[in-house]
Amino acid sequence: MLRVAVVGSGPSGCYTAQSLVQLDSGVRVDVLDRLPCPYGLVRYGVAPDHEKIKSLQNNLRTILEHDRVRFLGGVQAGPGGVPVARLRQIYHAVVYCVGAATDRRLGIPGEDLPGSWSATRFVAWYSAHPDAVDGGFLRDARSAVVIGVGNVAVDVTRMLARGLAELSPTDMPQAALTALAASRVTEIHMVGRRGPSQARFTTKELRELGTLPETDVTVEPAEAASDPGYTDPSALPAPQRRNVEALRGWAEAPRGDAPRRIRLRFFLRPVELLADGGHVGAVRFERTAPDGRGGVTGTGRYEDIEAQLVLRSVGYRGVPLEGLPFDTTTGTVPNLAGRVVREGVVTPGEYVAGWIKRGPTGVIGTNRPCAKETATSVLEDAPSLVLKDVPADSLTALRMEGIEPVEWTGWQSIERAEAELGASLGRGVVKLPDWQSLMKAAHDSAP
Repeated sequence: MLRVAVVGSGPSGCYTAQSLVQLDSGVRVDVLDRLPCPYGLVRYGVAPDHEKIKSLQNNLRTILEHDRVRFLGGVQAGPGGVPVARLRQIYHAVVYCVGAATDRRLGIPGEDLPGSWSATRFVAWYSAHPDAVDGGFLRDARSAVVIGVGNVAVDVTRMLARGLAELSPTDMPQAALTALAASRVTEIHMVGRRGPSQARFTTKELRELGTLPETDVTVEPAEAASDPGYTDPSALPAPQRRNVEALRGWAEAPRGDAPRRIRLRFFLRPVELLADGGHVGAVRFERTAPDGRGGVTGTGRYEDIEAQLVLRSVGYRGVPLEGLPFDTTTGTVPNLAGRVVREGVVTPGEYVAGWIKRGPTGVIGTNRPCAKETATSVLEDAPSLVLKDVPADSLTALRMEGIEPVEWTGWQSIERAEAELGASLGRGVVKLPDWQSLMKAAHDSAP
């Protein structure tokens, strides 16, 4: 019987496990995760108020409850945990689905000033990721700048404008809920260096901004009109055309007087974060213009936008995993149809799927065909892989490495604890926000 470890329990890891057991009845899969909780970015990246997308957890749950799939949380692959070489000894094959764990940087002066954060750090905080820190994101902030025009930028912009009534029904941790409800941020700028027709957000997420209570959304008509695709969207693909239509509606609407305002800005490239008393106080942007080739060029004209909070949302990047090759240009592990490639040669028994395989592109569903391709490669290699002797019980072998995995019953204990916490606060399920409370709940397995 082929024994496979899948490292990572997000969508790409779960879909890989699903493909393996569906395509071959002689496969057993352990899905390992560094965290005691499954589901990856579905749990810790999807915005709390996006309940429909978060319900995907129910589909992933079905995969992890399959009789030939086993969830083992709290298992670190690499330094501080089980070395990659040891995993290869315990399993016939190892598939790494570790995503893209860090943010791209702007590379401009002042980027590391207090008050300047990656959007991922902010998302981790309000999503109760156990590695998150409460950085006092909103302390003394009146104006915020979100750099980037993708769906993550839209998410953090929306969360900054949400009120207590809309956030209370979510599973957001209590401390983040309290801080966001008390926020004094009234002006939020979401800024892109290119034009409206080149923005990366989807129309559904964009339009949500217009449904926020007590919040006006504005677009500068003259600014947007610099984009040929905005002035004449007829040649644009349908998704971009719908974005332009939504933005045009806000550009043409009369200015309101709501207590909060979201300003969507375009053709502005950040060049420096300006300090005010040792803290970020403004962002200096250079006005850009279309270069006729799909990019932009600087104009030498500048604008400073006040902000005591800056959230940088300019993309993700994979990070090297000790023991695996890594392409620093693409931020991925070199591979051929998911098979890990070292110095041009396929390494038997090592595979990748998801963002670490193809880069941080696509939506959650994009991981399905990606995972199936990798699973197919694993099964094509199976006749030679099963010739290797591996321990009869991988769980016992992991415990011999000093690891005590959180099994599925431990995760169910965490779920019960989060339901009880929510009930005690007069809310629905409320996520446990730190390692200590998660591990305590995981080891309290009483039904």
